[in-house]
Amino acid sequence: MRCHTAGLATASEVPIYVLMKLKHFLALAFPLVFATSAFSEPIGEVDTAFKLFGPDHKIVVEAFDDPKVTGVTCYVSRSKAGGFTGALGLAEEKSESSIACRQVGPISSTVAIPKSEEVFSESRSILFKKLRIVRMVDPARQVLLYLTYTDKLIDGSPKNSLTAVPLNGAKLQFK
Repeated sequence: MRCHTAGLATASEVPIYVLMKLKHFLALAFPLVFATSAFSEPIGEVDTAFKLFGPDHKIVVEAFDDPKVTGVTCYVSRSKAGGFTGALGLAEEKSESSIACRQVGPISSTVAIPKSEEVFSESRSILFKKLRIVRMVDPARQVLLYLTYTDKLIDGSPKNSLTAVPLNGAKLQFK
């Protein structure tokens, strides 16, 4: 006598090839979730305003390596709210940021680089505000461009910053 619970199949009833495909899909998909955005590394910070209660307002500088282009590091400076709301992560951060990307080693890539691709994003408030960094390519001039801006669910900010990294003879493939 077979027993079914809520219409779910047991492991012995699922064909082996389905389980194998699922295993391969998960093995490939899981790392891609983390490969799509780079992680920042704190470099330093300066206080901009004293707060009696909670941390001071700051400007922080972070670095991140381009996840697909070896030899390029970007440095981003941005504000960080202090006080009680800043300490709890509830403050809405300012939309201003600045970026400078530099060649820090031989430039190379093992994959074709898309014409435009988000390489980093970071939440800037509890309500859908994000700092984004997008890499663009200018194949005619052999330059990688990095644009930083902030957006919201409803409206973003036109404030942005742009930097360019010349390829200096590096041979990259573009999509």
